[in-house]
Formats: sequence, structure tokens, C-alpha cells
Amino acid sequence: MLYDQIARNKRRTIYVLIGFVILVLAIGAAIGYVFFDSYVGGLILALVFAGVYAAIMIGNSTNIVMSMNHGHEITKEEQAPELWHIVEDMALVARVPMPRVFIIDDPSPNAFATGNNPQHAAVAATSGILERLNREELEGVMGHEMTHVRNYDIRLQTIALTLAAAITGMVNLAGNFFWWGGGSRRSSNDNDNGGVLQIVMLVLSIVLVILGPIAATMAQMALSRNREYLADAGSVELTRNPQGLISALQKISTSEPMKEADPSSAALYISDPMKKKKSLTHLFDTHPPLEERVERLEKM
Repeated sequence: MLYDQIARNKRRTIYVLIGFVILVLAIGAAIGYVFFDSYVGGLILALVFAGVYAAIMIGNSTNIVMSMNHGHEITKEEQAPELWHIVEDMALVARVPMPRVFIIDDPSPNAFATGNNPQHAAVAATSGILERLNREELEGVMGHEMTHVRNYDIRLQTIALTLAAAITGMVNLAGNFFWWGGGSRRSSNDNDNGGVLQIVMLVLSIVLVILGPIAATMAQMALSRNREYLADAGSVELTRNPQGLISALQKISTSEPMKEADPSSAALYISDPMKKKKSLTHLFDTHPPLEERVERLEKM
């Protein structure tokens, strides 16, 4: 049951990521068609934007994310001995290098992992989680985060953030180009040709450009929700104790919102730090419903 769930979640993650890349290229092609009269030009634009954003984010993801969430690094186990030893133990069981450890001074219990790969990973825990969780529960949380590190979820999330930012950047560029009088060539060509197909393609492209950022957000949230299920299963694999994570999730999810969390980093946390109300369709939720996570854990 456990390994079947892990395999299913890995397949879903791959599907979502492939869809994300296709979305970036489709929006680039749409922008090229509408504003530059060239699909190829739009695809090149998409690749350039995604490449630049990826180079910036992947190279500095840990420092950027920790700075955004006001995390401070601890370098000695004496500063938070229990946390340090639990992270060390979970890293050993997961067979990944010891990550950098950060603490966020916030009374709300929460935690996350980030980085480019297991060799350059970092975990962060709030002061609230250290105060409210016992060792068994904290082991469940850190097992969850070490699974993110081991499975390269941290890189996937960085890539998702990068692609979403690239889509937003391209759409903003297109908007500015249109504001300053761009796109006239496409319009005039359509009038000259008078083709129904060209008009249909133009309308579809414009709709795609407008709805692209929304679709990107939905894809990013879907990837985040899927990786949370996978990390929950991985925590059980590492700790052999689902009850520890169940108890931790219940305490975290019923706590107050965080004050120090950056909203754009919400998907990284083990539970939504903003404590936003869940939508009916769950399309824009950063995390799966607590009830479903607990139900899956209880079945393990």
C-alpha cells in the first residue's frame, strides 16, 4: 500500500510538471502569434524567460527563500539540540547529506524544506513548532521534509515557481507591448486575409494569454498538493510511525496563521501558513485537505 501510493504520486507529479512546461510553451507561442506574428518568436521568448528565471532561482533558491521568510541559520547543535539531532537522524535514514538548518521566529507551528538538490538543501522550523510538538511529532514533520529533499521535490517546487514567474513575466511584457501600440501587424494581416481560421486562432491566443497566469497558479498548486501526499507517505517510510505525523498535522493545521511567512512561499510549508479557507474545488489550495491526509496516513 505505501509503495503503491508513492509510485502513484510520482507519476502524477511527472504529469503535472509536463503539463506545466507545455503551458509555458503554449503561452509563449500565443504571445508570439498575437504580438509578433510568429509562433517561433514566441517559443524563443518562452525559452529565454524560463531559462533566465531558472538560472536566478536555482542558483540562489535557499538564500532567497529563507530571506523572504525571515529564517536565521543555526550552525551548532547547542542552539536547538533536539531539532538538530532529529534532522540529523532523519537525514541519515533518508540517506541524504545533513541539510542546513534554519529557525523562523514565529509562534505558529510549521516547517518546510528548500534548495536545489540534496547536497544544497535546507530545512526551516518555526519556534512555535519546537515549543508545541513532542519528539515523536517533530520526527514525523522532519521525516516529511527529508522526503522532499530525497525525492528532489525541493527542485521541482523551485522549477514550478520559476515557470510561474516566467509566465507572469511574459504576460506582463505582452501587456506593455500592447499598451505601447504593439500587435498592429497581426491585426492588419488578419483584416487583409479575412480568414476565419486566423480570427479563431487570434481569439484563442488572446484567451490563452489572459488566462495563462491563472492556469499556471492552478498547475503550481496541483504540484504542491501532490508532493505533500508523497512526502507524508515518505515520512511513514522513514519513521515507521504514522501516528506521529498525524498528531503533528492536527496541531499545525488548527493553529493561528504565521506572521513571518511569505505568501509566495506558502506551498513550501508542510501546512498552509496563511490558513486560507479551502475552496470548494480545491484548485487553488496550496495543500490537500487535512482530513484526506490523515485518512491516507491511517491506512498505512
